[in-house]
This record gives sequence, C-alpha cells and structure tokens, in this order.
Amino acid sequence: MTELDINVKVRVFENMKALEPKDEALLQAAKGALNNSYSPYSSFKVAAAVLLENGEILTGTNQENASYPVGICAEGTVLSAVSAMHPNVAVKKMAVTVKSGKGLVSSPVAPCGICRQRIYEYEMRFNSDIEIIMMGEEGEVYAVKSIKDLLPLAFFKM
Repeated sequence: MTELDINVKVRVFENMKALEPKDEALLQAAKGALNNSYSPYSSFKVAAAVLLENGEILTGTNQENASYPVGICAEGTVLSAVSAMHPNVAVKKMAVTVKSGKGLVSSPVAPCGICRQRIYEYEMRFNSDIEIIMMGEEGEVYAVKSIKDLLPLAFFKM
C-alpha cells in the first residue's frame, strides 16, 4: 500500500479590499447580483460572477423551486449563460459569495460538489484553469488557482 498526500494552497485575504482591483471588481459584481437570487425556501442567496477571456463579466444566482433538490446553483446558472452566449470563450476566474436570511455568514463559502465538477469540465474543455475567489457576506476571502484544488480527485470520462 502507498498513500497519496494531497495538498491544497489557499490564498487568504483579510477582506475584499486586500484583493487586486480586478479581483475585487469581480467579487463586487457577484455581490451586486445577490438580489437576483430566487431562494424563498432556503433564504440562502448565492451569486457567482465569471471573468471571461475576452474581459467580459457575467453573473448568475441560485434559483430554487418547490421541488427543492432540483434548483440551480449560481455557478451552474452563470456557466450555462457562458455556454449559451459565449460558447467558445474560456472562463478565467469565478467569484462566489452568499447572503443568508438566517444569520451572518462571515466565512467563505465554496462551490458544492456538483458545481466543482461543472467548473472542472470547463477547465478541461478549454484546457485553462479557472481561479476561484470565495467570500461570505463579510470577512476573509479565499482564492485557489484552479478548481482542481477543491476537487483533486475529479471524475473524468475517458
């Protein structure tokens, strides 16, 4: 037997003001989209903003429905918009943020497992890493260079 040691480097910023201006603007775009969330069941708003290779920024938010498990995550919403509107343009960065109606979220929130796989497949499709920037409502900001840092043993089809 051998062991596989998986290490992840997460850059931690004190707050959004500590980010590079372009990264702060991307996170601000995500925060600005939070009110577009349709989350009457969970009261947990999630927004994602992506920076495309062509410099354009698109946003998406979570969309719930009464058949609760079949809602759409913010990351999935924005990646679907990218596919529909810019099918041949790579995503370079993604910022994710949240706002809860049940209490202050003061630590960063990462994409769920399904969204990690979605983002991974975008990386594979364009052979280009997507930097992920994550923040709660306030406080520290986490950043990783690639979704592979959050999903090191990703599923792939041969």
